[in-house]
Amino acid sequence: MHHERWQLQIHGKVQGVFYRASTQQQARMLGLTGYCQNLDNGRVQVVAEGMPDHLQQLLEWCWQGPPQAQVSAIDIDKDIPTDEWQDFQIRH
Repeated sequence: MHHERWQLQIHGKVQGVFYRASTQQQARMLGLTGYCQNLDNGRVQVVAEGMPDHLQQLLEWCWQGPPQAQVSAIDIDKDIPTDEWQDFQIRH
């Protein structure tokens, strides 16, 4: 089975609520590689590579997020994987 690369931009109250750390934990549990980072516009960007069903599980989790998060929208871009990461990191 092939793997994919998904780039997500999560809108809403997603900064200052442990969204990145929680996303990292979830992505690692799913065996995904990539990173997440805060953006200047208040959103969180997630770039993840892995099996499509695991990426779908991450997407579904991202809609919920950690307890204090309030997600209003998620933009999704699917791309060709680059296999450039060994694990899932938080970028600062």
